[in-house]
Amino acid sequence: MIDFASFQKYSLFGGFSYDDIERIRPLIRIDAYSAGDFIIRENESNETIYFLLEGDVRISRDSVTIIDMSAGDCFGEMEILDVMPAAASVRALDPVTVAAIDNQALHRMYGLDPRLFALFMMNLARDLSRLLRRMDERFCEKVRVARCGEDLPAAV
Repeated sequence: MIDFASFQKYSLFGGFSYDDIERIRPLIRIDAYSAGDFIIRENESNETIYFLLEGDVRISRDSVTIIDMSAGDCFGEMEILDVMPAAASVRALDPVTVAAIDNQALHRMYGLDPRLFALFMMNLARDLSRLLRRMDERFCEKVRVARCGEDLPAAV
C-alpha cells in the first residue's frame, strides 16, 4: 500500500500539506512495472508524468544511456510540457512502482485548485532545472575528457 502522506518529502510535492495531497490523491494513478519493461518508448506519444516511488529506471536515446533515476525522481515531463513524442525511452532496471499523473489529471487539478496546480508546476520546473544542471555537468565533463585526449602526443 502506498503512503500518500510520504509524498511530502519529495521535491515534486514540496510545499504540499497532507490535506493538499489528499485533495489530489484521486488524480494520481499507481502503476507497477517489472524489470525490463518499457514505461515510455522513444518517439511514441506520452501524456503522463511519472514519479518514481520504488526501483530504478534507465533513460536512453538511440540505445545510449542518458541517465539512471531512482526513487524521488520524475520523468515524462518533457512530453507533457512540449506536446511532442517521447525524446527518450524509459526502462525499468528492477521492479518499479510509479505515481502517474496524466494530462487529463493535470487539467482536473487546475480546475480543483489552481494554487495546487501552480505549486505542482513550479516544483516540476525546479526539478527540470536540477536535471538540466546535472546534464550540463555531465556534458562538460565529457568535453573535458575529450579535450584531454586532444592534448596527448600521438603515438610514434
